Parts: sequence; structure tokens; C-alpha cells
Amino acid sequence: MKVIIVGGVAGGATAAARIRRLDEKAEIKVFERSGYVSYANCGLPYYIGDVITDPSELTLQTPESFLRRFRVEMKTRHEVIDINPSAKTVSVKNLENGNIFEEKYDKLLLAPGAKPSVPPIPGVNSERIFTLRTVEDTFRIKDFANSEKPKSAAVIGGGFVGVELAENLKNLGMEVTLIESAKQLLSPFDSDMAAFIHSEIRRNGINLLLGSAVEAFSENENGIDILLKGGKIHADMAALAIGVSPENSLAKKAGLRTGIRGSIIVNEKMETSVPDIYAVGDAVQVKNSVTGEDSLVSLAGPANKQARIAADNICKIKNSVYNGALGTSVIKVFGLTAASVGINEKSAKAAGIDFDKVILSPMSHAGYYPGGKVMTMKVLFEKKSFRILGAQIIGYDGVDKRIDVIATAMKAKMKATELKELELSYAPPYSSAKDPVNMAGFMIDNVANGTLKQWFIPDLEKLPKTACTLLDTRTVGEYNRGHIEGFKNIPVDELRERLSEIEPGKPVYVICQSGLRSYIASRILEGNGFTAYNFAGGFRFYDAVMNDKALIESSFPCGMDK
Repeated sequence: MKVIIVGGVAGGATAAARIRRLDEKAEIKVFERSGYVSYANCGLPYYIGDVITDPSELTLQTPESFLRRFRVEMKTRHEVIDINPSAKTVSVKNLENGNIFEEKYDKLLLAPGAKPSVPPIPGVNSERIFTLRTVEDTFRIKDFANSEKPKSAAVIGGGFVGVELAENLKNLGMEVTLIESAKQLLSPFDSDMAAFIHSEIRRNGINLLLGSAVEAFSENENGIDILLKGGKIHADMAALAIGVSPENSLAKKAGLRTGIRGSIIVNEKMETSVPDIYAVGDAVQVKNSVTGEDSLVSLAGPANKQARIAADNICKIKNSVYNGALGTSVIKVFGLTAASVGINEKSAKAAGIDFDKVILSPMSHAGYYPGGKVMTMKVLFEKKSFRILGAQIIGYDGVDKRIDVIATAMKAKMKATELKELELSYAPPYSSAKDPVNMAGFMIDNVANGTLKQWFIPDLEKLPKTACTLLDTRTVGEYNRGHIEGFKNIPVDELRERLSEIEPGKPVYVICQSGLRSYIASRILEGNGFTAYNFAGGFRFYDAVMNDKALIESSFPCGMDK
């Protein structure tokens, strides 16, 4: 059997190694148009920022090491330019000398990845404007930074790559502006959770322009002007990180069926619409495991799993199928860690799912052990079934652990209420006896049995203020340092003695700093004949979201010229 693989990196290289482990006699060739066949593209921004200082660390395998270990022929700087499915051949161009030749195949695997999106706006082809996708892109940015010594940079695009690149350029000592046309960064997160990410980015000195679309670039001898609607900024260099599009040129030539944004349609065995041609990675359309809808997931984890499954089916391993993606992801944002899994509120609404949520602020480990830090968690679940729809966690320590637990629970099809039953490891330096994931489960269980009634930020404007009581149960000192207008302050520890101050017959909307004391107050009130609603997330959450909203809605954010 002869297998041709188009593209290396996560998908192609993983598939090649798996095929060899399953079939010692197969002839395997990989054609990669870049100069690197297997590299850590998730680490590229960190090489630019001098976190990774040795460029060889980015190369996971070389053609020579792959040949020695797996007897796989890796051809870099070779581009497959055409496929002839009826003849089962590919046309390959040697990019070093321009020669074109044909190779026959029995099985063909496409792992072409995706290409950076470059908008057709004036000035975008300036040599001071970069994209970041390959090792070569990384070296171009790094070489420019070393030779030209730019003092300022603008990053356009607030996805994972944009945020990581902005941080690493800042770490090089540049003044950095991060521009995003939407009113939040990192679309897997809801806007309220993204407020904590925005705050960390601003706190570290990055000028954040949200809701700002780039209209044009204008290069001059001093750098580049970036024209925005209503103003402009100046920078010595700029980088585009506005997303990627599936690389589908070969697929279209070969007549393969395509789907969302031109992505390659595959079945659960990673087979395309043409016999003996498979596809994996950023170029393929997959199912969202939560909604069942078609989607694109440009993440290394799914690409590796798809490559293994494609290799299994090429080698006729039974029952190896890909059942879709949860989109589990994590990112470092200076000192913060932000992670998500599943869908957010926007996606749940778009899918027509009737959902509820809990928001909590647990400590990363036992409060009495030094060094514990608060994290913010948001867990979405379907109302009737209590199916877990997704989660978002932002904090400093232990975030990745908790998101992975929830991702595992989702894969196991556990109910959100069952999170309370998980027996998770505990020692004071690592967690609490009631782990944050357990705490989310306890809260959802309270929602399920009616012990917890909640209200949220969007409800504030709709509250019938003359027909209800607004109650802040923090200490007097906390209340005086900041509170929501119209809320009466009765500390939770005084509430039983001061119940006469609350008008009977009216519902009570309660808030505290994190949601815990207000929940206790709600139970006191309910036990004394009142109907009480607890504010999800507490004043800490409310304050972060509202401060962020005010900054975003500023007409001309800091650093932007009218």
C-alpha cells in the first residue's frame, strides 16, 4: 500500500507515524510546502517574545529523524499542486528548482491546514504588516524585531493568536495596541467573562481598542498608520491575526465536497466524498458535539485525534470514528489563565437551546493555605435535561485542571447536577474538600430543586424597583467602597435581627461580593416567608463587567487620535 500525505505539522505527521505503527510494509510519503514538516505552531508567539529562545525547540521532528525512526519519506519545500482521483495520482512541484512530477497513491490524506485571513483593504500588502501561521512567518517577525528595533506594534485580531502575539510583543518592550472589530476578545467566551481578560490586558499596558474595524493602512517613513472608523493610530509594525480560512484549493480541484467557508466535508472515518481520499485538521468540517451542527475547530488536539482515526481507517482498523469536537481550549494571558469548553450563551441562543447558568468565584485551593487565588467560573446547562452545554473559567491557578474535568464530564454525558458527585483529589496546596467543580454542581443541584433562585446583570434594568426590595448583604465597609444604586445594606450576619426592615410580600433581590453570603441571606429570607433571588457572580463580577463595558463604549479609547 502506498500512502501520500499532503501537509505535515499536527495532522500529517501524526497520521504518518500512526500508519507506520500499524503497517510496517506501507510506503509512506509526506509532501510539505514549507521548510518544516513537524513543528510546534502553538509555540510560535513565545519564540517571538523570547520565552522560547532556541528555534530548534520549535521543530518536533526533521525529515531525517522521521526517516530514521519511521521510514517515512518527508519532502519539505514540495507542494502538491493537483490531484487526479481517477488515475490516483498527485502532481508535485519542487519549490527549490521548479520541477513538477507525478506520484501514484493507493490512499491519499489531505492535511493542508488553514491560511491566515487577509482582508482586501488598502495598504495591507505593506512589508511592515505580518501574518503568523508558519515557522517562516515567525522568523520574519523576529528578524524584523531584531533588525529594525520597532518601538510600537499593532495587532489586528483578538483571537488566540492575536492575544498571544500582543503579549509577546509587549514582553519585548514594545508599546502594543490590540485592535478587534468585535466588542470583546476571544469569541469562545461570553462578553461578561471576557471582561476579566480585558482587564488583565489593560493592566499590563496594552492599549485595547474594541469595536474598532480597520479601514486602511498607510505606510510612511516613520512606520505605518492604521486608519480606523473615527480615528487612527500609528505603529512601527503591524500583525494581522483576524482568523484563518480552510486551505481548500486542492480539494476544489479534485472535486471534493466542501462545506462551511470552503472546508472539506468528511464522514466519521475522516473520508472525503471521493474514494480513498481522507482529510484532517483545520481544513475539515466537523460536528459540534454539543449542538450537532457543522463547525470549524482549528485546534491541535482535534487535528491529532482526527489524524489517528484517518490512519486507522486507511489501515482498516475497525470502529475508529471521530464523534465531533467540544472545542476545549486554554490560553495564557499574562498572569491569567482562561479556558473554555463546549458552547457559550451566544451559541446556545443561536441553537435555540433553553439554558440556564451558574457563576461562582471559588478559590484555587484551600483558603487557609497560602497562595490561593480566586477564579471565576461559568457553567451552562440545558434547563430540562441538565445536560452540560459548556463552561468558561478564568483565574490564575488550577484553571486548566477544572476545565478538563468538565470536558471529561461532558464527554461522559454526565448531567450538570452530577458534578457534585465527582470525587476529586484534595490537599490544601491543590484544592479544597469541595472542589470548584463540585461547588458548581452543588449550585446547579440547588437550582434543580428550587433552593437557589437567581438573577443576572441583564435583569437589573428590568427589576420592578417599587415592587421589590434590593438588598446588599456585604459589610458596611464593602458597601461604602462601591455598590449598586438603590440597594439597601444589611450585612448577612445582622439579617435575622433586622428582618423587620424588609417589607413583607415583596420579592427580595440579594447581592454580596461573590454570591455566597447573598445565598445564605436568601435562605434566611426564604425560611422567614420571603421570596428571594440571589445575584449570580456577586458584586465583584458585576463591577468587572460594568467597568469593562464603560471602557469599551468610550468614544476614543486611550492612544487613539481623532
